[in-house]
Amino acid sequence: MEKYKETELGLHVSNPVETLINIIPEKSLFQPIWNYLRENHQDTLRSPLLPVIISVSTYFILCLFYTTLDCLCSVVPSINRYRIHASQPVKLQNVLKALGLTFYNHVVFVFPASVAQWYWRPELPLEEVAPTVPEFTLGVLGCIILFDFQYYLWHLVHHRSQWLYVNFHAIHHEYSRPFCWVTQYMSAWELTSVGFWTTVDPVLLRCHTITGYAFMVFNIWVSVDDHSGYDFPWSIHNLVPFGLWGGSVKHDTHHRRPTTNFEPFFSHWDWLCGTNSEYHHSPAMAAEKKKTPSTDTTKPIVKNGLD
Repeated sequence: MEKYKETELGLHVSNPVETLINIIPEKSLFQPIWNYLRENHQDTLRSPLLPVIISVSTYFILCLFYTTLDCLCSVVPSINRYRIHASQPVKLQNVLKALGLTFYNHVVFVFPASVAQWYWRPELPLEEVAPTVPEFTLGVLGCIILFDFQYYLWHLVHHRSQWLYVNFHAIHHEYSRPFCWVTQYMSAWELTSVGFWTTVDPVLLRCHTITGYAFMVFNIWVSVDDHSGYDFPWSIHNLVPFGLWGGSVKHDTHHRRPTTNFEPFFSHWDWLCGTNSEYHHSPAMAAEKKKTPSTDTTKPIVKNGLD
């Protein structure tokens, strides 16, 4: 296939499609890493405990980061001004209560279920070829879109049904102003549902093992950020235009107004189904948005961090 074609004037002009194909490497950038993992850590990659280790370690690292910020808020005003409820510090007793339920769910439900998989789950095949960057990106995006729709329906149904709400979801709404450890302050049924979709969605979309674990880490990161109580300028919801991404501000509103903002990632289903609402920004971001025209379709409001 020729890379250049001759024009009527005798000039050689490059074919943009062929140029793009030549730019994209034939071998995946992930291949060296994947080769090392397959050759040296096959048993670890196939272990049913690996997803638990990845999810738990990611969750605690992220929560410890936000807990550090919570501790610094009382002495560093530049951090506290980005809290959605800047005048209401996180209480230690609430943190300990949320931690207690988190440990209980993992010890009683998550860990035994993971160990039980050793007896019934077939050995996982490990792909020889790593995903290309486009395959990896599209795989993660596909999982995000699918999970977003699944959890929106689950979340909506568990709010519309009083029996489901009282028995399975109400515990997550004990705190009207969430902080990071509230992320997994939930019933075993809800934790199981979220974990099931996070694990199964990459399989349904036939994603590579690396893609599946990347989606798992991303999902946990977004979930913790949504419950963090912080509204930083670099947060995803402040970077994605037109209010397409939910984020901590909208989810904080959901905990105070439980009939709104059910999506975990995006906002389009809330818009289409009429469950979107106004929301509160942190004092710093509210002041920033007053200075610049907003591309968001909902009206940001703030009352000094309070309702």
